[in-house]
Amino acid sequence: MKIALPDLVSNSYFPAIAAIELGFFREEGIDMELEMIHPVPATFEALRDGKVDFVAGSAHAPLGAFPHWAGSKLVCSLSQGMYWFLMMRADLNVERGDLSALSGRRLVAANGVDLGFRGLLKEAGIDTQAEGIQIAPLSGGVAKGVSFGVAAVDALAAGTIDGLWANGMAAEKAVTSGVASIVLDVRRGDGPSAAFHFTQPALVTTDRLIAEQPDTVAAAVRAIVKTQNALKADPALAADVGRKLFPETEAGLIQRLIERDLPYYDPTVTEEFTNGMNRFAQMMGLTDVTVPHDQIVATRFSPLWKG
Repeated sequence: MKIALPDLVSNSYFPAIAAIELGFFREEGIDMELEMIHPVPATFEALRDGKVDFVAGSAHAPLGAFPHWAGSKLVCSLSQGMYWFLMMRADLNVERGDLSALSGRRLVAANGVDLGFRGLLKEAGIDTQAEGIQIAPLSGGVAKGVSFGVAAVDALAAGTIDGLWANGMAAEKAVTSGVASIVLDVRRGDGPSAAFHFTQPALVTTDRLIAEQPDTVAAAVRAIVKTQNALKADPALAADVGRKLFPETEAGLIQRLIERDLPYYDPTVTEEFTNGMNRFAQMMGLTDVTVPHDQIVATRFSPLWKG
């Protein structure tokens, strides 16, 4: 089987990566192969078209390929809460949480990921057009196999952009190199509180696979839960995985990032979360209806979340 994700060199979807490298999919009887497909919308289009069996990605993002989430299901969470950071160039001296400093600035975010930031600004009452805030993909795109966040940090260092909305790996690399400072970390209380439930990393599959191979989907959920628990018990496992897959710098950072994320390693998908995500999706024009929890989430697998 094949699992796709939009960003490999990051902590965002790490439990899915580690489930392969640590052997938990294999332990559950699944021969799982990993494929990076960027940007986020293309990842879910591949799921819709049957090119992959699972996606480790943003919970809101199936809407681009599966209107109203119809035909897809979240089967478990990889971690809780909206997981991107806003970084601004260090020389701009933007204070933590100061969204007024974004006026007239050039910011970069990947396609699909940008919606979380746009929604956050809208929730905060900020009109990006009136404030002259530019939010765009990285000029020139990202080379195949290269993480968006890691590439965007280079643009930040070069001074061609003012800020970056991206994953924890990009944030760590930008901050430790002195290139940027963190302005927003939604998981840890920055920005509007409602933004925490706009999206979160999730394991997603199709209704078709659930109907045809429910035991395989259940096995995949068990593999993710085992991986989350294993990383909680021994975060050094993250470094082992990083050394196999990541460039040297990022491999050296991944254990620290996973240790920081461990409090959010819970496979549960709550109704509180889907209510918040529904509101976000409607606010951003991704859907025009409120979709019930059990039409977004494959609740039949919820007993497996307890491990």
